[in-house]
Amino acid sequence: MSTIEQFGYRQELKRTLGFADLMIYGLIFMVPIAPFGIFGYVFSTSHGMVALAYVIGLLAMAFTALSYAQMARAFPMAGSVYTYAGRGIAAPVGFMAGWAILLDYVLVPSLLYLIASGAMHSFVPAIPVWAWLVMFVLLNTGINYLGIQMTARITRVMLVAELAVLAIFLVAGVVALAQGKGQAGAFSPIFESSSFTWSVMFAAASVAVLSFLGFDGISTLAEENREDARRLGRSMLAALGVAAVLFVVQTWVAALLTPGRDKLIAEGDLTGNAFYDTAAFAGGQWLAVLTAVATAIAWGFANSLVAQAATSRLLFAMARDRQLPGFLAKVDPKRQVPVNATFAVAGISLAVGLFMSTREQGAGELTSLVNFGAMTAFLLLHVAVVVHYAIRQGSRDYWAHLVAPVIGFGILVAVVINQNVAAQWVGGIWLALGLVVLGLSYLSGRGPVLPKEVM
Repeated sequence: MSTIEQFGYRQELKRTLGFADLMIYGLIFMVPIAPFGIFGYVFSTSHGMVALAYVIGLLAMAFTALSYAQMARAFPMAGSVYTYAGRGIAAPVGFMAGWAILLDYVLVPSLLYLIASGAMHSFVPAIPVWAWLVMFVLLNTGINYLGIQMTARITRVMLVAELAVLAIFLVAGVVALAQGKGQAGAFSPIFESSSFTWSVMFAAASVAVLSFLGFDGISTLAEENREDARRLGRSMLAALGVAAVLFVVQTWVAALLTPGRDKLIAEGDLTGNAFYDTAAFAGGQWLAVLTAVATAIAWGFANSLVAQAATSRLLFAMARDRQLPGFLAKVDPKRQVPVNATFAVAGISLAVGLFMSTREQGAGELTSLVNFGAMTAFLLLHVAVVVHYAIRQGSRDYWAHLVAPVIGFGILVAVVINQNVAAQWVGGIWLALGLVVLGLSYLSGRGPVLPKEVM
């Protein structure tokens, strides 16, 4: 089995996580009830074919997960796609992949805190959004500082709680359908011939993939995985598969019960309450409150907890290679966590979250940027698989090392093309800024250089 010492690094993080820990981490990162929070937007964009949007999102992410699994076997190190593109293609490409996914990893905790804080404020208006946001950030930072084992224990509890809420909604939804409350044909959430176009579905999928983002976060824990590197890739695929089934089932049931379908499709989910309105229609106001509170806690605590952990590992890996400020590579000798990176993520999340809370469309803007950064980095991941295995090593496993990455690349291109135009512009500016930073690093004689592999 490959070790990080083989690639010129020291083992500094604590190897305590097994297959179940990694899979649960990925599920919590994706949030089993993630569609609750963005259901209305996906429903409107897909013209009611919300389940199909998630199926397309799954296809895009499944091929991406296959590529992650291949690269995790070759390079079992923290850093995710930054490491894989840098080692698989070249150090400068790795920097750009890391720079692109920073748009996802650094902003996603802010997005989660912002959405959760807004939801909690709606229930307890006496406490302002900014105060909820500060409380969520402080709580999660403290837990992450205590070590990855503490994070793993809490994620198990939160996963059980989220699945319990989902089960309650599904039972109430099925009962409501049996009582004749259905608002549409049984197969309308998967296909509606009068509304279907590929541009509509890829646009909807570009939003739906937000729910899947997180399986890739498992790769950032490669240096805390105590088992064979192959188990890391399998845990990604397992987490993605379980989440996909949950997403499709819950959105299918919800789409059949959604009241005011035509208005929602025409005007969009302006209040962000489409799912909770559907829950109230299906089972009563108690179900709406239960699902809304569960969403707030899942996004603001459980999901943001693991997102903060993953982001700190990405910053740690890039800083260790001198591609970010060196102080981010500091590891607490007692708790064996990247302490400065953990606190840096907390500070950034707090600052961005507080700023975006003052903007009317802050959550929507962050969502678009997070998705753009992730999709761009995933494109480079697929290229890295082909370059490393098919070109450099002459692999004859054509499916895993050529066909699957090419198909995944093609699906992601279609998704990116149909993303929000504003996100494309801002994301493009972010990538251009990354190129400027890369150029300046070469001019200063500090261009990206990765430690050489030690045979």
